[in-house]
Amino acid sequence: MIAETVCSAVSAAGLGIAAVTAYRRRFLAAVRVAAYALVPLGLVLTGAVKWLSGLAVSPTAWVGFALLGVSWLLFMIIRTVERRRAGTPREERGAAGAAPRGGAVAPAASKPAVGGASRAVARPGSGSSRGEDDFSDIEAILKKHGI
Repeated sequence: MIAETVCSAVSAAGLGIAAVTAYRRRFLAAVRVAAYALVPLGLVLTGAVKWLSGLAVSPTAWVGFALLGVSWLLFMIIRTVERRRAGTPREERGAAGAAPRGGAVAPAASKPAVGGASRAVARPGSGSSRGEDDFSDIEAILKKHGI
């Protein structure tokens, strides 16, 4: 009797945590928590706590098996979704997350790497010394790094 009460309380608490997690818009984590929360309730309803007493004809046992099946199905759905999400390249995920921030530069960086191409376009009238300027930029970078 106490084991069934404890398992039911654990399941109720887990479903409450899943609801709060879903409220915070973390739906994959919420479904995972709900799947884990249904396991103790499913085990209680299947009669695993009482060890198969009246298992074959008990309607609550079949409801428990149904809950275990739902829990397993939720696990499989989450696994499929996570595999598809993991299949997308990290650059695309990183670019999607970094796009709203704008031109963020690492704290140790002296100049953004994107600005190098626009600098060469900004000096179109230098003529034959343009090739020398490109090499002087490279030499300055190599000297800066001690090479």
